[in-house]
Amino acid sequence: MLLFLEQLLNGVQLSVTLLLMASGLTLVFGIMNLLNLAHGSLFMAGAYVAAWTTGVTGSWLLGLVAGAGAAFVTGVAIELVVMRRLYTRDHLDQVLATFGLILFFNELVRLIWGIRPMRLDVPEALNGFVEIVPGAPYPVYRLAVIAAGALVMLGLAWLVQGTRVGMRIRAGSVDREMIGALGVDIGRLYTLVFALGALLAGLAGVLAGPFLAIQSGMGEPILILAFVVVVIGGIGSLKGAVAGSLLVGITDTLGRVYLPKVSDAGTALSSMLIFLVMAVVLALFPTGLYGRKP
Repeated sequence: MLLFLEQLLNGVQLSVTLLLMASGLTLVFGIMNLLNLAHGSLFMAGAYVAAWTTGVTGSWLLGLVAGAGAAFVTGVAIELVVMRRLYTRDHLDQVLATFGLILFFNELVRLIWGIRPMRLDVPEALNGFVEIVPGAPYPVYRLAVIAAGALVMLGLAWLVQGTRVGMRIRAGSVDREMIGALGVDIGRLYTLVFALGALLAGLAGVLAGPFLAIQSGMGEPILILAFVVVVIGGIGSLKGAVAGSLLVGITDTLGRVYLPKVSDAGTALSSMLIFLVMAVVLALFPTGLYGRKP
């Protein structure tokens, strides 16, 4: 039971990382109808800049701000230089262009920081353990990541549901031509949405940095999981992103721990498990758990 509790919390922590990634994808696709394969590169940018800043300044907090800020600025630049030319193009053009951005950013980080992986240590204040139940110590940092992710998502929910900007974002996801006709600057709204998604991806990269080797290409595996979350939850639904991230994160973590112990086939099955879950969900709910009906 102690092992199960520990791995369940690990699954929730992975779910938080996936939720930050998937919520950005959901905003971008749901409002802008844009497939952005370069979202993982923003995750990577946040982790790299945070690791470099922390190494130079010795402050993890400055690394957090710098990593998230770098992803935000990079997102604004990508939207202004590349994405604005893709809004009226079909999804194939968007996939090809953003795949090109993946290659560009992977080579860029090699050029700037080299080919050796970088490391982002856990902040000293959170470098310890706490007993959730007697005899079950759990890293404080992982609990802090869960709490931080929950606070960020509550803030995002308030932004989307309780502010004037959020009202425009929700209206834009339904009828972008109409809100443009009502005087809303569509270009500025799209830049804001894309940059917000980039900020969330960069924040996810910083928070996940201590668990990963920070290296070129690190954003692609997490991007695949984030797309699975979006498909399971329903494209364009933040509520679906929450449900999908919990389902994927916990299923993936528990599957990789317990299935290999069952048989040799369990080892292979553990890598396929989330895709099997996605297939079952889509068989029962073709538009995802909370996707809008066509």
